[in-house]
Amino acid sequence: MNKPNERLKWLMLYAAVALIACGSQCLAANPPDADQKGPVFLKEPTNRIDFSNSTGAEIECKASGNPMPEIIWIRSDGTAVGDVPGLRQISSDGKLVFPPFRAEDYRQEVHAQVYACLARNQFGSIISRDVHVRAVVSQFYITEAENEYVIKGNAAVVKCKIPSFVADFVQVEAWVDEEGIELWRNNATSAYDGKYLVLPSGELHIREVGPEDGYKSYQCRTKHRLTGETRLSATKGRLVITEPVGSVSPQLNGNGNQEHITLTRVPKMGSVTLMCPAQAYPVPFFRWYKFIEGTTRKQAVVLNDRVKQVSGTLIIKDAVVDDSGKYLCVVNNSVGGESVETVLTVTAPLSANIDPPTQTIDFGRPAVFTCQYTGNPIKTVSWMKDGKAIGHSEPVLRIESVKKEDKGMYQCFVRNDQESAEASAELKLGGRFDPPVIRQAFQEETMEPGPSVFLKCVAGGNPTPEISWELGGKKIANNDRYQVGQYVTVNGDVVSYLNITSVHTNDGGLYKCIAKSKVGVAEHSAKLNVYGLPYIRQMEKKAIVAGETLIVTCPVAGYPIDSIVWERDNRALPINRKQKVFPNGTLIIENVERNSDQATYTCVAKNQEGYSARGSLEVQVMVPPQIQAFDFGSEPANTGEVSGSFCMVPKGDLPMEIRWTLNSAPIITGEHGFSLSRLNPRTSSLSIDSLEARHRGLYKCIATNKAGSAEYSAELHVNVPPRWILEPTDKAFAQGSDAKVECKADGFPKPQVTWKKAVGDTPGEYKDLKKSDNIRVEEGTLHVDNIQKTNEGYYLCEAINGIGSGLSAVIMISVQAPPEFTEKLRNQTARRGEPAVLQCEAKGEKPIGILWNMNNMRLDPKNDNRYTIREEILSTGVMSSLSIKRTERSDSALFTCVATNAFGSDDASINMIVQEVPEMPYALKVLDKSGRSVQLSWAQPYDGNSPLVRYIIEFKRSRASWSEIDRVIVPGHTTEAQVQKLSPATTYNIRIVAENAIGTSQSSEAVTIITAEEAPSGKPQNIKVEPVNQTTMRVTWKPPPRTEWNGEILGYYVGYKLSNTNSSYVFETINFITEEGKEHNLELQNLRVYTQYSVVIQAFNKIGAGPLSEEEKQFTAEGTPSQPPSDTACTTLTSQTIRVGWVSPPLESANGVIKTYKVVYAPSDEWYDETKRHYKKTASSDTVLHGLKKYTNYTMQVLATTAGGDGVRSVPIHCQTEPDVPEAPTDVKALVMGNAAILVSWRPPAQPNGIITQYTVYSKAEGAETETKTQKVPHYQMSFEATELEKNKPYEFWVTASTTIGEGQQSKSIVAMPSDQVPAKIASFDDTFTATFKEDAKMPCLAVGAPQPEITWKIKGVEFSANDRMRLLPDGSLLIKSVNRQDAGDYSCHAENSIAKDSITHKLIVLAPPQSPHVTLSATTTDALTVKLKPHEGDTAPLHGYTLHYKPEFGEWETSEVSVDSQKHNIESLLCGSRYQVYATGFNNIGAGEASDILNTRTKGQKPKLPEKPRFIEVSSNSVSLHFKAWKDGGCPMSHFVVESKKRDQIEWNQISNNVKPDNNYVVLDLEPATWYNLRITAHNSAGFTVAEYDFATLTVTGGTIAPLDDGTGHGNVHTRIRLPAWMPEWLDLNFMVPLIATVVVVAVGICVVCVALSRRRADDMRGGQKDVYYDVVYNQTMGPGATLDKRRPDLRDELGYIAPPNRKLPPVPGSNYNTCDRIKRGTVISRGGLRSNHSTWDPRRNPNLYEELKAPPVPMHGNHYGHAHGNAECHYRHPGMEDEICPYATFHLLGFREEMDPTKAMNFQTFPHQNGHAGPVPGHAGTMLPPGHPGHVHSRSGSQSMPRANRYQRKNSQGGQSSIYTPAPEYDDPANCAEEDQYRRYTRVNSQGGSLYSGPGPEYDDPANCAPEEDQYGSQYGGPYGQPYDHYGSRGSMGRRSIGSARNPGNGSPEPPPPPPRNHDMSNSSFNDSKESNEISEAECDRDHGPRGNYGEDSSEAVKRSPQPKDQRTTEEMRKLIERNETGPKQLQLQQTNGAGFTAYDTMAV
Repeated sequence: MNKPNERLKWLMLYAAVALIACGSQCLAANPPDADQKGPVFLKEPTNRIDFSNSTGAEIECKASGNPMPEIIWIRSDGTAVGDVPGLRQISSDGKLVFPPFRAEDYRQEVHAQVYACLARNQFGSIISRDVHVRAVVSQFYITEAENEYVIKGNAAVVKCKIPSFVADFVQVEAWVDEEGIELWRNNATSAYDGKYLVLPSGELHIREVGPEDGYKSYQCRTKHRLTGETRLSATKGRLVITEPVGSVSPQLNGNGNQEHITLTRVPKMGSVTLMCPAQAYPVPFFRWYKFIEGTTRKQAVVLNDRVKQVSGTLIIKDAVVDDSGKYLCVVNNSVGGESVETVLTVTAPLSANIDPPTQTIDFGRPAVFTCQYTGNPIKTVSWMKDGKAIGHSEPVLRIESVKKEDKGMYQCFVRNDQESAEASAELKLGGRFDPPVIRQAFQEETMEPGPSVFLKCVAGGNPTPEISWELGGKKIANNDRYQVGQYVTVNGDVVSYLNITSVHTNDGGLYKCIAKSKVGVAEHSAKLNVYGLPYIRQMEKKAIVAGETLIVTCPVAGYPIDSIVWERDNRALPINRKQKVFPNGTLIIENVERNSDQATYTCVAKNQEGYSARGSLEVQVMVPPQIQAFDFGSEPANTGEVSGSFCMVPKGDLPMEIRWTLNSAPIITGEHGFSLSRLNPRTSSLSIDSLEARHRGLYKCIATNKAGSAEYSAELHVNVPPRWILEPTDKAFAQGSDAKVECKADGFPKPQVTWKKAVGDTPGEYKDLKKSDNIRVEEGTLHVDNIQKTNEGYYLCEAINGIGSGLSAVIMISVQAPPEFTEKLRNQTARRGEPAVLQCEAKGEKPIGILWNMNNMRLDPKNDNRYTIREEILSTGVMSSLSIKRTERSDSALFTCVATNAFGSDDASINMIVQEVPEMPYALKVLDKSGRSVQLSWAQPYDGNSPLVRYIIEFKRSRASWSEIDRVIVPGHTTEAQVQKLSPATTYNIRIVAENAIGTSQSSEAVTIITAEEAPSGKPQNIKVEPVNQTTMRVTWKPPPRTEWNGEILGYYVGYKLSNTNSSYVFETINFITEEGKEHNLELQNLRVYTQYSVVIQAFNKIGAGPLSEEEKQFTAEGTPSQPPSDTACTTLTSQTIRVGWVSPPLESANGVIKTYKVVYAPSDEWYDETKRHYKKTASSDTVLHGLKKYTNYTMQVLATTAGGDGVRSVPIHCQTEPDVPEAPTDVKALVMGNAAILVSWRPPAQPNGIITQYTVYSKAEGAETETKTQKVPHYQMSFEATELEKNKPYEFWVTASTTIGEGQQSKSIVAMPSDQVPAKIASFDDTFTATFKEDAKMPCLAVGAPQPEITWKIKGVEFSANDRMRLLPDGSLLIKSVNRQDAGDYSCHAENSIAKDSITHKLIVLAPPQSPHVTLSATTTDALTVKLKPHEGDTAPLHGYTLHYKPEFGEWETSEVSVDSQKHNIESLLCGSRYQVYATGFNNIGAGEASDILNTRTKGQKPKLPEKPRFIEVSSNSVSLHFKAWKDGGCPMSHFVVESKKRDQIEWNQISNNVKPDNNYVVLDLEPATWYNLRITAHNSAGFTVAEYDFATLTVTGGTIAPLDDGTGHGNVHTRIRLPAWMPEWLDLNFMVPLIATVVVVAVGICVVCVALSRRRADDMRGGQKDVYYDVVYNQTMGPGATLDKRRPDLRDELGYIAPPNRKLPPVPGSNYNTCDRIKRGTVISRGGLRSNHSTWDPRRNPNLYEELKAPPVPMHGNHYGHAHGNAECHYRHPGMEDEICPYATFHLLGFREEMDPTKAMNFQTFPHQNGHAGPVPGHAGTMLPPGHPGHVHSRSGSQSMPRANRYQRKNSQGGQSSIYTPAPEYDDPANCAEEDQYRRYTRVNSQGGSLYSGPGPEYDDPANCAPEEDQYGSQYGGPYGQPYDHYGSRGSMGRRSIGSARNPGNGSPEPPPPPPRNHDMSNSSFNDSKESNEISEAECDRDHGPRGNYGEDSSEAVKRSPQPKDQRTTEEMRKLIERNETGPKQLQLQQTNGAGFTAYDTMAV
C-alpha cells in the first residue's frame, strides 16, 4: 500500500468532515474579502475617574478593528504604563485596575495621573480622551455650619464650610434645624415661595430674617459621593441678627465685586445659583441684568418658570449654554446702591465627531476631514495621526495630495480645562498601491582594477517604479565609462543594471540603487572595493538650514583603507559635543549654527602604508526667517477708523520676500483700501485707510528666504453695526396657515435678532412675544403656526449688537379671515312674559351679512311684529340682535344666525328657553330616623323649564308655629336628604319647597315625626373636687341642663386617674337622684397621698353615656415625705458650730409642699435619749448649728416637713466639733511628803475640749517676790512631786491643762508647806468609774505619809478580801477582772498611819446589755395586737429602745423597732383570727439584750357562722339558688365558698365550684326535677372554715313540691315498690332481683379476692406492708381529672389486681381512675372533666425521658405558650390509630420489672393538661412546673354563674407507713383548728413514695378528702403555704380571677354563661371559664379536632395585684423546720417550691 497516498486520503476526509461541521459559519467568519479596518473605540473611558482607596477602581477600554487591535495604556506624555504591584495592574482583557490600597501606600504618580488608552493594529493607532485618575484616601473630615451676620429684614444665606481636601466629593444634601426638621433641595416651583430654600449650590437661604430666627440653629448634612457617607456638621450655624440703628446703604459681604461661577452640567439637569450678597436697611431692591455678548449693553433678566429670583439670589434651573455670559446684580435702597458682576459659564459635555469617519482616497488626490464638536467651553482643537500630534489646530484638516504615508488613523481632540473629547477617522489609499520592493540586488564586492563591473537591481511595485543609481550620494549619469539601463519583465518587475567598464581604483565606493514610485521608495546599497591607494572624490558645497542636523559621508575610494578622519582648520574632529565622527567616514553635526559651524571641513583617508588622500567640503549655514509678534490692538476697532500693523523679520538670511494675506487671500496694495509698503528689507507695513466690515478677519504675514519661510497671524476685530441681509416687509396670511417672516442682519459682533409685537392696534409701544406653542423665533425668522386673527398686528424686528443704535423694522401682519362666531352654540333663558334679546357677533373681514333662522326656518320680522332685527358694525366684525317683545312658551326654540363674507360663511345657534317657577314637591316620606337626624325622600316636581336650584326643607317643633322654622337647603338634583341637628325624643313637623332660578314653589304637605332617644349630650355641671384627707377626695356635681338629657338620666359614671399620665380612668357608677337641683356626691378613697387626680363625670341614660366633663384636677391632702432628704453632709466649722447640708427629697416622695426642714442633733453618746436631742428648723437646704459642746462627736438627722407632718428622717451622720483650750482641772490637792517635798495631784478638767497633751504644774513660794516655777507633766500623769523645797515655808500650787489648741484655765490655788510630820493622805479623788460588762476595771488610791500608811478597801461597806477576780495592786489600786452586773456599787479606800487617816469613795457603774424586758398583752382586734413593754428592773445601763419580734403560727418572724419611752405598741396588718407569737428584746449602746418570754396570743375573729336554710337556699325545678350573703363572717371577711352536691342516694359528692365569691348569689344548674339532693357548702375565711350540709328536693316540672322521704338511715334508700316499664314482665320485681344480683356479685368478688390473696402469699413478697395498703397506694391515687372510681361499675371490677408483665404495653390500671379515649368511646368513662388531649398509654421502653419528671420548670416559649413537659412533643391531640391513649391528668405506674413491685419504689406519673399549648401544672400545684406568676389554665366561675358538675375524687388514705402529702386550701394561716372545729375537710392529695414527689390532682379538680376524725385531731398536721396568692380551693392555680360573666354583668344574677371565645383564643387575657355543662365526654368530643377550650383568663399581673400579701408565704427553710417538727411525717420528704408554693407533710389515718 502507498502510505503517503493513504495519509492524503485521510487528511482530505478529515477536512471534508470539518467543513461540513463548520458549515456556513466558517464561510461567514472569513469571507474572501474580509473588511480590514483600523481601530475604533467601542467603550472609551470617561474623562474623570475618582475613587476611594477603600473601593479601588477598574477602567475599561474596548476597541474594535480587523485585525483586533491591541490595547495599551499610556501616560499623557505617551510613555507606556506598567504594573505596580498592589497599586496598579493591567488585566488580560485590557482593563486598567486600581485595587483598594492602604492610605500609606498612596503614590501620586500612580493615583493622581492622566492616563490614556491606545488601541493599535497594522492600520494605525488611536488614543482615547484624557483620563484623569484621582484616588481619594479616606480622611477624617468635619463640616461646619457657619454663623451668618445679617441685618433684620434681609435674606440670609447660611453656608456649610467643607474642607478643601474633600470639597470635590462632598456636597450638601440637606439642612436640619434644632427640632430635627429636614430641609431638602426642592426644585418644585412652590419651594421658592417658602421661608427656607436650599440653593442648588448647597447654601440655606432664609428670607425676611426676623428676631425669632436668631434663636434657631442649623446643621448641614453632607454626603460623600464616593463613599456614600453622610454626616451632620460638627457645628450649628446661627443667624447673628443686628437691629439697624439708622439707614444702611447696601453693603457687599461676598468675595469683592467679581465672582466667577463655572457649572458642569448634564443638559437640562443642572441648576445655577448666582449670589448677590448684599444687605441694607431699609431692605434693598435687587435687579439682575445680563450683558449682550461682546458689548457693554445690558438687558434685564426675564424671570419665568426656569429663571427664579429669591430675594437677591438668581436661580437658573436646567441651565443651557445660552445662559452663559456676564450678569450684573444692582442693589438699591433709599440710601444708596451697589452692584455685583458675575461671569457665568455653563459647561456642556464635550463631544466630537469626524466627517467622514472613513474615506478611501486615490494617490495624489486631496482628502478633507471635518471635526464637528459640541459642548461649552471649547478651548483648543488639535489633530493627531496614529497617536502622534500633527500640529494642526483648525476644525478642518485638509491633505492636498494624499501620499502613501498619509494613510492611517486621524483623530480630532477638543479640550477645555475640565475635560476632553476625541473622534477618529480612517484614511485608506484607493486603487492598488504596492510600494516598491527590491527583489534582487548586488552584493559587496572587492576586486582588482581593470576588469568591467556589472551591478544589477530588480524591483517590483504598482505603479511600476523607476530605478536610479547613486555613488557616494551623487546620482550616476551615463558617460563613456558608466552605462545605466533598465527594462520591465513580463511579470511587471523592473530590472536595472549599472555597467562600469575597466574599473579604476577611483570607482570604488558605496553604490545605491533606488526604486521609486509615487507610492513609495525602496533602496539598496553595497560597497564596491577596488584595490588601490586612497582617493576622495570631489564634494560639492553643502547648504543647510540653521538648527538642522548635518550628515555627510566622505566619498572615499581605494582599498584597503585604514582610517578616515575629518578635520577643520587642521584639527581632527570632533572638537565639541555637537560633532560625531564614525569610522566609515560619516560626519554628523547636530543643531547647526552659522557662527560656529559654517566652515570648510576636510576628509583625510589613509591606508596602512601611510598613503593618504584629502578632500574638502564647504558647509554653508542658511538662517530661516523669524517674525516678531504684532497685533491690531486689544480693543475692537470701529468702521471708518484707520488701522494697521508692522511685520518685522529680525532674523533670517537676505534676500527675503514678505507678503500679507487676509483670511488666506493675498493682500494687494490699492485694493479694498489696503496699503502695503516695504520700510526696509526686513520690515513691511500694512495700513487700512477706512475700516469696513470686509477688513475683519485673520491677517497673516509670511516671510520666505532660501532657508525656509515663517508666518505669524493676528486677528483684526472690526465693530460693524448691524445691516440688513433680509429686511422684513408687510405680510398677509390666510387664517389657519403657518406664517413665516424672515429677518436677517449682519454685523460684528453678530447681532441678536428679536421680535416684538405692538401693544394695541397701532405701532409705538412694543412688548416681548410670549413664548407659546405656536409662536417661535428661530435664527431671526418669526414662525406663527396656525395663525389666527388674534395674531394680527404690528410687529417689530430688531437687530442689536451693541454697535450703533441697531436696526429695526416695523411690519404689519394681517390675517384674512372668513366670518367666525366665537360661540357656536349657547343657551339663553328668559322668564315667560318678559322681553328678550338674542345677539350674534361675527368676526372676520367686512362686509359681513347675517340672516336669522328659527328651528331651521327663515325668520322674517315682517310676519310677526314681536320680532325685531338690528345690526351694528364693530371694529372686528358685525353684531346682529334679535329682540322679542314678550316671550311665550312657543319661543322655546333653536335660533340660528348665518354670517357670510367674501372668504366664507359660519353659523351659530342660540337655544332659547322660556322659564317659570316649579311646581311643589310631592310624596314626602320618612326613610329613617335617629335621635338627631331624619332621612327624607320625595318625588321631583315639574321644574318650570329651569333646573331646580335647590329644595328647602322647613321643620319646626310641633308646638311652634310655621313662622319659627329652621331650614335645610338641599341641591336640586337630589330627592333624598337628611335633616340633622334635631333634638332627641322631640316631635317635629317637616315640609319641603322647590326652588329654581325663577322662584320658589308652594310648600308640600307637612309630615310629623318623633326623634329617637340618645345618650345625654350635656356634661354634668358645677363639678367640685375637694380633698377629705390624705387618701380621700369628695366629688360633688349637678346634672347637665335638662335640654341635653336626651331621655331620662339613670345615673353617672365618675372616672378618676392620676393627672399627667396616659393611664385610663377608673370609673364608679352613681344612681341618679330624682330630687330637683339636688347635688350628687361621691367619695374617692384609697388614693395616693398629695397626688393630683383628674376627675371626669358623664351622665348616662338607657341609650348610653354622655360626654365626659372637663377634667377637674385636685390634690389629695398633704402627707408626710416618704423619703428623707438625700446627700446629707456635715462640716465642722469651729469648736462650737457645725454646718449641715442636704438635698431635698425627690419631688414624688414629698407628698406635699415641703415647708421646712428639721435638723435633729445631739452628742453621739446621748443620741439614744430622745429628751437630750435638739431640733433646729430651717427653710433652706443647709444650716449652721451653734452652741455645741467643744470637741464632741455629734449625730445628726435631717427630715422634711409638710403640712401633713414630719417626714422620714435621713440616715444619721456624724461630725465632731473642733478642739479648744481645756477648762481648769476640777480639783487639786497638795500633800506633804516630807520636809522638802510636796505631792501635787489633780483631777482632769470636766470639759477637756480636746485631747489633753500635757499638764503644767505652777509652784511659788508664798509672800516672797520669787519667780513662779513651772513643770510640764505628761497627760496620763495626774500627780507631781515637788522637791527641793524649804522646810516650813508655805508654797502655792496650781495646775493647767493643755490641748493642741493651747493652755487652758488654771485650777484653784492650794497652799502647803513641807514638814517633817507627814500625815496619811490620799492623793486620789472621789470618782465615778464606768466599766463595760465582762471587761476589767481598776480604781486608784494613791496615798502618802510617813510612816507609810496602811491602805484598806471596803466594797459596799464590807471589808475587801482578795479573791480570783479582785486584788490589791502595790500602788494601792483595786483591780477587778471581768466585771459583772453585781460589781456595781460604792468602793471606799482608807489610808492610815500613826499621824492621821484619810479615805475616798469611788462609784462603779457596770454597763451591760439590757436584761429581758416585760411584755404584756394590752388589747387585740381582728387585725392588730397592742402590747405593753417595761424594762427589767435590774438594768443599770440606760436603755435605748426595744425590738419587738412577732410571727403568725406558720409564718416568718417580723420585727418592729419601739422607742424606749413608748408605753404601748400596736402591731398592725395581721391576719384575722390567727395565732401569733410575740417577744421583745431591749438594746443599749452595749448591744441587744436577752429576749423576753414568748407571748402566745391570737387576733380576734372566728370561722364563718351557719345561716338559716330558708334564707340561704331557694329551690326551683332544675336548679337551686344560693344566697351567700346570708352567711355571717364571724368577724373575719369571707374569702370564698366551696359548693358540692349529690343526689341523695349517691355516695360521692360532685364539686360544683371551689371558688364562689361571698357577695354573689350562685345558681346550681342541671338538676333533675322532683329529686332529692344533698348540698355541702364549705365557707372559708382567714380564721378557718365551716362546713354545712343541707337536704333539699327540686320542684316538679309544674312547680309543685314532692313528698318527704321515708328515710331513717339518711342514706337515701327508697323503700317503695319500683314501677316497672310496660314491656317488662310482671314477675320481674326489681325489689327482689336487685338485692339478689348484688349478693351474687359480692360473693363472686369475695372468692376472687381470696384466690388472688392466696396466690400472692406464695410468692416471695418483698414489698413489705399490707397488700391492701399497697394496692391502695398504687391504684387508688386520684391523679386524673375528676377521676373518682365508681365502685358500682361492674365492668371495672375484673381489672382489679392486674399487674403487667415486664415487657408488655400497660393496659389501664384499675383504681387509678383515669380515662382513656377508647374508654370514652366504649361508654365507660370513669368521670367527667374537661379532657382536652389524649395520649397513648405510656411504655417504659418508649420514652425514658419520663423518669425526669421532677426537672426544672420548662423554659417559657414566646408569649404564653410553654413547651411540653418531659419532652413529649407529640402530646397535643389525638391522632387516628392510637388505641390506648392517655388523656390529660391521668396517672400511670412504672411496673415493668419485678423489682418495681416494691411499693416503696412504685412511681406515679401524671400527665398534665395542655390548653393552648401549655404543659405542666399551673402555679400553686403540688408539682409546680411553671414559672412564677404564669396563669394556670383552670376553669372557674364566680358571681351568679352556674357551674358544671363533676364527679369528684374519693379519698383513700394510705396506711402501713405510707404517707400522703396534702396541700390545704389557700389563704389560711391557722389550720390548727382543723380537727377540733371540723375544719379543713378537703385537701389536695399528693403521694410521696420512694422519696419521690409527684403532683396531686390536676389543676381542674380537687380531692374532697375529709379531715381526720375527732380522736385524731392533729393527725393531719398543719398545712403548707397558706398565703398562696390564689383564690381557688384546693390546688387550683387561679390567682384571684373573676370570670368574664361576672365582669360583664356585675351582680345581675344572670344565669347564662358568657359565650365561649373563638378557638386559639389568647389565654393570657381571658378569664377562666369552662362552659361545658355535660356530665360525660362524648365520643364525638374525643374524636374531633381538639382546639383549645375557650377559657377566659386575665393577665397574671392583674391576678397578682389581687393576691394577699407575700408575707404569708413560707421559705424553704421554714418548711423544713415545720416538717422536722412533724415526727410521724416522712423522713425523706423532698419539697419543691415554685411561686411560693410548697408542701407540708401530713400524717393521714384511715377514716
